[in-house]
Amino acid sequence: MLGRRLAGAIVAVVLAHALPSAAVAQDKVKVGVFPVATSLPYFVALDRGYFKEQKIEVETVRLIGGPPTAAALIADQIDAASVLVTLEGMNTNIKKPGAAVYISLNSQSETYPMEQFVVRKGFQAKSIKDLKGAKILSAPGPGNVLMAKAALEANGLKEGDYRLEQLDTAQHLGALKAGTFDAGYTLEPTATMMRQQGIADTLETGVIARTVLGDPKADAFVGGGVISTRFMTERPEVAKRYAAAWLKAVADIRKDPESARRHLLKNTLVPESAINDIPMPGFFAVSQLDDKSIGQFQRFIDFSMKLINAPETVDVRKYLKTY
Repeated sequence: MLGRRLAGAIVAVVLAHALPSAAVAQDKVKVGVFPVATSLPYFVALDRGYFKEQKIEVETVRLIGGPPTAAALIADQIDAASVLVTLEGMNTNIKKPGAAVYISLNSQSETYPMEQFVVRKGFQAKSIKDLKGAKILSAPGPGNVLMAKAALEANGLKEGDYRLEQLDTAQHLGALKAGTFDAGYTLEPTATMMRQQGIADTLETGVIARTVLGDPKADAFVGGGVISTRFMTERPEVAKRYAAAWLKAVADIRKDPESARRHLLKNTLVPESAINDIPMPGFFAVSQLDDKSIGQFQRFIDFSMKLINAPETVDVRKYLKTY
């Protein structure tokens, strides 16, 4: 009898230690997160428990903009990123091949308006051509600044015809309201909030698609969700499960964008008053891209690499991963 009791006690002790360990046995993944609308798949996957379903515990590393995200990927400080501008991602891959591999891409166009030129109330401009002499703010990062300049040049304005200055997007609304700047190359949801508050009007959407691809309705794949080759190589099964959670969120967004956009409320600065009005980028899993889409993506990257005088361009197919 004593032997049975002792054996039972030993089993109980073993289970007491084993069960909690099993309950928390999740693989950790560090994700660089920029809290903007283009990071929506991350917020959906996190809030709806898709990472937990895949036995993944994500660590959110808040990174504001592309340069710090790219630097973190190069230094192996993060395994993935919620969004990275593709120009910056491909430039990162020149510096460290495979640091930024895209599992989904975000389309921007007139259909999916994200970047746009706006003009403050009281400043007389009906098109980008009318911004000669204007003080213009730009969303931060080399990708945004270069695209703003390219669009201005396409409309006949050269450097010196205007003053362009980078400014954190959180400050765009106040800067235009105060009259510090006349116009801006800004992003959503800021542009919608400006219109709602009567601070500024939109001059043009689909700027990149029109300027680079010659068609405002074409898919300009300007950003996307990223994982690193190191992550895929060292922990392939974890990377596969991470991608499964991510792509489930992308499918949710495509199926029911109105429900998915609600996740922006607690994860970004989008106010309740704007949540139903802000446009969304087009979210595409890499598996959904056809040859035409990949060709448009290559054209955008080739154009962008020339703008930054990169020593070489890249074959985008090398840095697209299908799960």
